[in-house]
Amino acid sequence: MWITGAVYFALCFNTLVRRNLPLAAAIKTENLTKTYASRGRKTNVVDHVDLEVEEGEIFGFLGPNGAGKTTTIKMLLNIIYPNEGTAYVLGKEIGDISIHSKLSYLPEKPYYYEHMTGMEILHFYGKLFGMKEPHRSNRAKELLQKVGLGDAGSKPIAKFSKGMQQRIGLAQSLLNEPMLLFLDEPTGGLDPIAHIEIRDLILQMRNEGKTVFISSHELSDVERICDRVAIIDRGRIVKQGKLDTLLAGGRVEITAENVPDSVAASLNTDGVITSMHSGRLIVDAPDTAPTDGMLDAIRGGGATIVSVIPRRKRLEDLFVETITKPRERAS
Repeated sequence: MWITGAVYFALCFNTLVRRNLPLAAAIKTENLTKTYASRGRKTNVVDHVDLEVEEGEIFGFLGPNGAGKTTTIKMLLNIIYPNEGTAYVLGKEIGDISIHSKLSYLPEKPYYYEHMTGMEILHFYGKLFGMKEPHRSNRAKELLQKVGLGDAGSKPIAKFSKGMQQRIGLAQSLLNEPMLLFLDEPTGGLDPIAHIEIRDLILQMRNEGKTVFISSHELSDVERICDRVAIIDRGRIVKQGKLDTLLAGGRVEITAENVPDSVAASLNTDGVITSMHSGRLIVDAPDTAPTDGMLDAIRGGGATIVSVIPRRKRLEDLFVETITKPRERAS
């Protein structure tokens, strides 16, 4: 019996809907849980985690030490197995071998045979991927140039700096031209110049259409390059969303001189903090406050505006605020 293309698509679509498979997500988890037992006591290291990572974005996965970040990554890569829940990567259930060639993973502390050169390392992993010559050699040379190691391909890994080792790790993770990369602390311990270079490489990956999942403690890096983030604490997701949305709610600081006491008192409303000393006023207000009205009131009182400084909420502020608050599961 012949099935038309439209009917076949409809059947496939209905199957996906019935099984709740993601249609446009690079990663999707539902109640993903990993439990370990010690001395007769069970602990959920990853506790009913719901995540969704969109295709083509850089997603930051944040949390304190021991929060469950690396365990989650290893479950998504099928290195360890969940006790409960489901997870899909590139539209397939974790463990489906058909997607393995489309994934790549750079662990926090990659291990290399230090007697091997950068070029030999890439050849070694290229063979594991089944890459044939001359494609393997051409790809290795291309990647060494891409990560800034074009002149170091013949140098033993033992003589690589920390930054160079991170670069060869990124080159190795790009060998198979993956659609989805997992990077665990990709900028950890690097000097400022290496930070910038690795960040630029990650941004380039997104520009090439790849999805990048980053676990990191370097919050300033995450804030600069990530589209969305999730914060995990004690195994549970406590915050998740677009960075622009999560970082909304900054403050505005206004400094003025020769301000009458009556004007200062009129500005001290809900959410606005004022401090006055010898006619010098500092106003700390939410960025949603009527700033123009406050400036008009200050000028109307004969005062002089010294400065108006917007203070954007930082990811570090959000992280500390979230981790130190009583735990609530993210909606």
